[in-house]
Amino acid sequence: MGYPVIYQIEDIYYPVLAAIGVPVNLVAIVILSRGKCGLSKCITVYLVGMAVADLLVVITDPILVWIVLIYFPVSFLRITPVCSLSLVLLYAATNVSVWLTVTFTFDRFVAICCEKLKTKYCTEKTAAVVVATVSVLGCLESAPWYFTQEQNYIIDNVPMGCDNKISFYTSPTWGAFELIHYVLTPCGPIFLILLLNVLTVRRILLSSKVRRGFQRHSNGENDKDPEMENRRKSIILLFSISGSFILLWMTLVVFNIYSRIAGIDYPSSDTDPIFITDHSSQMLQVLSCCTNTCIYAVTQTKFRQELKKAVKYPLNLIVKLLKS
Repeated sequence: MGYPVIYQIEDIYYPVLAAIGVPVNLVAIVILSRGKCGLSKCITVYLVGMAVADLLVVITDPILVWIVLIYFPVSFLRITPVCSLSLVLLYAATNVSVWLTVTFTFDRFVAICCEKLKTKYCTEKTAAVVVATVSVLGCLESAPWYFTQEQNYIIDNVPMGCDNKISFYTSPTWGAFELIHYVLTPCGPIFLILLLNVLTVRRILLSSKVRRGFQRHSNGENDKDPEMENRRKSIILLFSISGSFILLWMTLVVFNIYSRIAGIDYPSSDTDPIFITDHSSQMLQVLSCCTNTCIYAVTQTKFRQELKKAVKYPLNLIVKLLKS
C-alpha cells in the first residue's frame, strides 16, 4: 500500500506554510511596531500582539510539531519531555492568538457602541494590559497538556515521541479538561466574535442612518462624513480579520462537535472521510495564522506603502553596494 495522499499533502503543506508564515508575520510585526500605518496606538498594540502570537503558532505547529515529526523523527526535539513542552507551547500560542482576536473585536465594539466607556477602555495602556493578561492566562490554561503525554518508544534508554496517555481517554477529569478546552478555544471565541460583530453592525446601521438624516437636514446634500469614513475603514479591518478567523476555524469546530455528538471513534484507515476531514480541518486552522498580514495589505493603504518600502529597502541597499 502506497504512502497516503493526505500525508503527501501535509509533507508539502506544512513546510510551505512555515516558509511563508514566519517572514510574513515578522514583516507585520516590524511594520506595525513602527506606528506609521495610520492606525491608533490601541489598535496597533492588538495587531502586534496578534502577529506575535501567530508567529509563535507557525513556529510551534508547522515547525516544531509537523516538520520535526516528518523530517527529523529521531532528534532532540522528539525527546518526550521536549515534545510535551512543544505541545504546551502550541496550545498556549493558539489560545493567545484566538483570544486576542476576541479582545480586538471587543475593543472595536466598545469604540463604536459604547461612547462613555470608549475614552477609558480604548487606550494604548489598556490594550497592553489586556494583551499581557490574555498571554498569561493562555499559558496557564495550556500547562496541563504537558501531563497528558507519554513516550512512544525508547532509544538508548531515552524516552522518545509523544502520545496521549490511556488515562486521557478514560479519566473523567481529563475528559472535563478537554471539554473546557474546546469550549474556551475555539467555540466560545467564535460565538463571542459573531455576537459582537452583530451588535456592532446594528449600531453602525442605526448611527449611519441618523448621521445621514442630520447631514441632509443641515446641508441639504449628502457630503462625505469623515467620522463615518474612519468607521468604515475600521469595520473593514475588523470584519476581515474576524471573518477570516471564523471561516478557517469553522471546519474544525463543526467536525469536533459532530464527532462527539455522534460518538465517532478515530478511524484506522487513512482513506476514511472522517480521517481526511480531521487532517484537512487542522490544515485550515493553522492557515489562519498567516492570513492577517494579507488582510492588512489588502485593506490598509498605509500598510501597503510601508510594505513596499520594506521590500525596496534591501534591493536599494544591494544596488548601492554594487555601485560602490
